[in-house]
Amino acid sequence: MAEQAAPGAPTGGPATPPKVLPWLVVYTVGRFAIAAALVLLLWWAGMPGFPGLLFGLLLSMPAAYLLLRPSRERLTEALAARGVARKQARADLDARLTGDDAA
Repeated sequence: MAEQAAPGAPTGGPATPPKVLPWLVVYTVGRFAIAAALVLLLWWAGMPGFPGLLFGLLLSMPAAYLLLRPSRERLTEALAARGVARKQARADLDARLTGDDAA
């Protein structure tokens, strides 16, 4: 089974994983903004209250999928890098605890 290599910093040490929270905030705010804009657009176009709300929320799903692709990909990359860093840290801790430390 091939093991994934941890991303490295330019100095040769371990790289710090990208921050997840800023991309999570951008994606979440984007989803809410797209949903609100579509609901308001449907209400302005004359669709009544609750059906306009539901139809706007339904339309916001594919619109957000298309419009927020770059931020979703960055969020996915940040989560994947964080997972690799956690796996490496766990392996290092296990090695230290078992006495297999090759220092």
